[in-house]
This record gives sequence, structure tokens and C-alpha cells, in this order.
Amino acid sequence: MPNTTIIDGLDGLRALAGQKLGASEWKQLAHEDIVRFAEATGDFQWIHVDRERCARESPFGVPIAHGYFSVSRIAGLFFEIVDIRGFALVLNYGLNKVRFPAPLKTGARYRLSLELKELKDIPKGVEALMLATIEVEGESKPACAAEALYRFMTA
Repeated sequence: MPNTTIIDGLDGLRALAGQKLGASEWKQLAHEDIVRFAEATGDFQWIHVDRERCARESPFGVPIAHGYFSVSRIAGLFFEIVDIRGFALVLNYGLNKVRFPAPLKTGARYRLSLELKELKDIPKGVEALMLATIEVEGESKPACAAEALYRFMTA
């Protein structure tokens, strides 16, 4: 991708600490994406999958994505933002904090933005705390705000 941030080894990673790394391309949420997620997780709550009931009863008027759908997009969009070189392995180590401030509605456009908040040395590598935000086009609040941990392993 032309707007990716190159992370070239430990020195390159350290140089980016405290900086915004960029944002992915905008994606449009299709109802079929929500249904596939419901099928994968077994969560068929009506607010996610029932278009007619949402039109009648939901304050949003349309189905909304599961919160965990939003958080799952972090891993899926991560490598649209960064081009990682000079590491043996990069591991998604987990999350410290996750919030879903606003719904991600069917038809909405969303993207991931990343900021490298801080680094901590670990055996054979570095642990990076990233602020990961699933932004929704035209909305003041994100669909997901998370502190994501990644381990950049040198050996």
C-alpha cells in the first residue's frame, strides 16, 4: 500500500515511539459481513442480523456490527498500515483495554488508525503498546478504541 509506514528493525521501531503510524483504507460494512461474523461466533442477536426488526425497534434503524467484529478488524487491517521488516516474528499479544463508544452501522465506512504509544523491552524483542481505533466516517466517536499489544521478536 502506498501510505504504509515502514518499520525497519528495532531502531526503526524505536524511532516511531509516540507517533501516529497512519490509517488503513476505508472499508464499507456490508450486512453480509455481520451475518458471516454471527455465523462464526454463534451470536445471532437481532440487533445484528434482523433488518426488519432493526428498522422497527432499534434506535439505529439498521443492523449494527458486533463489538467483537469491530475489535477483530484491528488484526485484519494492521498490515495495511505498517510494513514490518527486520523481525523474525510479530505476534498479536492481546489487549489491555477495549471500548465500543459508538455503533458500527450497516452501510457505514470505517477504517483503522494506529498510534505507537510506548515500547517495552522483553526477552528476544520488544513489546509495543498501540492505540488502535476503528473510526467511522462522519462520526465523532469511534466504533472501537483499544490498547493493543504486539510483540516484535528479533529471534
